[in-house]
Amino acid sequence: MTEAKKIMRALAGETQDVPPIWMMRQAGRYLPEYRATREKAGDFLSLCYNPELAAEVTLQPIRRFGFDAAILFADILLVPQALGLDLWFVTGEGPRLSTATTAADVAKLKPVEAIHDTLSPVYETVSILSKELPKDVTLIGFAGAPWTVATYMIAGRGTPDQGPAHALKDSDRATFEALLARVTEATIVYLSAQIDAGAEVVKIFDSWAGSLTGADFEAYAVAPAREITAALKARYPHVPVIGFPRGAGEAYAGFAKTTGVDCVALDQGVDPAWAAAHVQTDGCVQGNLAPEHMVTGGEALVAETQAIVRAFSGGPHIFNLGHGITPDADPDNVALMIETVRSFR
Repeated sequence: MTEAKKIMRALAGETQDVPPIWMMRQAGRYLPEYRATREKAGDFLSLCYNPELAAEVTLQPIRRFGFDAAILFADILLVPQALGLDLWFVTGEGPRLSTATTAADVAKLKPVEAIHDTLSPVYETVSILSKELPKDVTLIGFAGAPWTVATYMIAGRGTPDQGPAHALKDSDRATFEALLARVTEATIVYLSAQIDAGAEVVKIFDSWAGSLTGADFEAYAVAPAREITAALKARYPHVPVIGFPRGAGEAYAGFAKTTGVDCVALDQGVDPAWAAAHVQTDGCVQGNLAPEHMVTGGEALVAETQAIVRAFSGGPHIFNLGHGITPDADPDNVALMIETVRSFR
């Protein structure tokens, strides 16, 4: 185990003196080299579907910062596009989708086997990265969780409270669950293809899990994650899975046991001491520095980084942010964070 990559060692349950580190959205607009490459691509979707350029922006933060992992550059909404919905991005406002809100809409979605027609460039990006990444850097693939992806498919855009998805769930549960089932199946196929192309770890991003409560959280956050993880483990038993039910609060406790994921990623709203006592006891945790520190920097960044490393030092831990880095972040603050993690004793 000591010869394995640091991320893989943490995911296997090893406690390390210095935790491995990577950062959600580490390839992004805060880096001038990313902005130059995106301009070369023309637009965001063109960048996602250009394997050479997508690989380039994935590699940029590895070259600059020396992270222990690279995460595939793509977008969670490529799956609904591959299922047949129209997808476009409005500058300054974010993604837009044609919607799937009726039984007829769901029936018109493409069969999951057809998603490869659209997503094959993504697999090519993974293949390029598996060859070009430094040998000590782990390659992470990812997909959006079914609930989170479905919220965009139902609303046609991001919403503050995922209200349209909740409304469909409450008014036409059969259609809602049929949509979720289709996305779940497509996610298994998509992540399997990423693993076949060279991904060593996969992560399931449930960015809007926090708006689900009680039985709905169990049915639409936990159950799909369990189904996806079980299917992947049956095919690829040695490939770790990271789950990220952002905003889950106390429901983070037990999430690893109930879903089978190897690691639970924590948002910045979770107290590290509480998470060490209630989540890390079941295995590896990832997180959870507030992304705002990448903007403000200074002594607060150092102190909070040290506090997180200290809190999780008794078990397997991957240092990360509690959510993705923002475009207004300062790369110098990222370097300071990494230095703080790696020098802490």
